[in-house]
Amino acid sequence: MPPVPPPRDTPAAVATAPAAPARLPRPAALLCDMDGTLVDTERDWLAGIAGLLAAHGAPADEPDVLPFAGLTLRDAADRLGTLLALSETETAALADRLDRDFTARITAGVTLRPGALRLLDHARELGVPVALVTASERPVADLVLSATLGSHRFDHSVASGESGRDKPHPDPYAAAARALGAATEDCLAVEDTPTGAAAALAAGCHVLAVPTVPGIAADPRVHFARSLEDVTLTGPPRSARG
Repeated sequence: MPPVPPPRDTPAAVATAPAAPARLPRPAALLCDMDGTLVDTERDWLAGIAGLLAAHGAPADEPDVLPFAGLTLRDAADRLGTLLALSETETAALADRLDRDFTARITAGVTLRPGALRLLDHARELGVPVALVTASERPVADLVLSATLGSHRFDHSVASGESGRDKPHPDPYAAAARALGAATEDCLAVEDTPTGAAAALAAGCHVLAVPTVPGIAADPRVHFARSLEDVTLTGPPRSARG
């Protein structure tokens, strides 16, 4: 059994998260990452990465797998292929294996992150449109939407490969904001990894960071929280504040 990353609520994982803000201005739109942010699936993703590394005789400890947090299947496979010196054919086969492994873990059931449904329902009560912006493939996103999160809580969703470049590029968040008719600078993105936070910031969004891995850098537009349970949206829309 390869080493598996520790639960992300360990001190190492949340060391970059200072005291949680109690209240945030109501955004024009709420753009939510999925894995690790709304559902506890980043653990499953990293466990699959660890398994593949160990199967190829490569180190698979926490420092070795954390760089894969928040990556798309395609980007993770490319990184693994380079790291393991695989051929293009071998990398494609590894991507298929990683996809099957992660999908099987998701099909077996996922756990909601604390406060996830509360935040989504609170946004809906305030009339704030909500989009899912995930690095997961569309079949995985749809599975989680239908079985766990509830598709009715979202006005739009963007999965890997559906917006040009994937995270850490701004395209997924820009596409989600555009679909909801909101300016990115008036949107609040919710993220748990440096990769996702970088994408949201590059798009111009404000970011609510609930870290499951270290590395999200401090920024005037980043608001840290230890849990979604600690967050309340309040006040007039962010766009009305000038």
